Amino acid sequence: MTKNFDLSKPIAIGCDHAGVEYKDALKNYLEQKGYSVKDFGTHSTASVDYPDYAHAVSKSVEIGETCFGILFCGSANGVCITANKHQGIRAGLAWENDVAKLIRKHNNANVICMPARFVALPLVFEMTDNFITTEFEGGRHENRVNKIACS
Repeated sequence: MTKNFDLSKPIAIGCDHAGVEYKDALKNYLEQKGYSVKDFGTHSTASVDYPDYAHAVSKSVEIGETCFGILFCGSANGVCITANKHQGIRAGLAWENDVAKLIRKHNNANVICMPARFVALPLVFEMTDNFITTEFEGGRHENRVNKIACS
């Protein structure tokens, strides 16, 4: 099981109308740091259905087109639930730095979901940095992660 992300591939990012400002700011932040980002939208604050964007990001990660995914919606619950419908996705909802680290370290999450209405933008940058740089610990966690998918 992969311990690190293959950052030679782009990072997938998407959101609904509640997350546009955060998505755009984080995309810019990541690109300034030298990362390639594939933006799956949405691109305006007009009301949209979050599953459309969560599925697009998740499929991209699942097929290996992108190294991992980032999703935003108001609470992050909707995009997280949707992303986790994909067999190859382990999406985790993060609202603080320790959670962003643990969903990588213990759950080998490959999609991070953040609540645009409940966290400050500087914290989004910190959580994303922690998510990217934290390795999956493996060991006792690998056995548990291997039991997640329904097959």
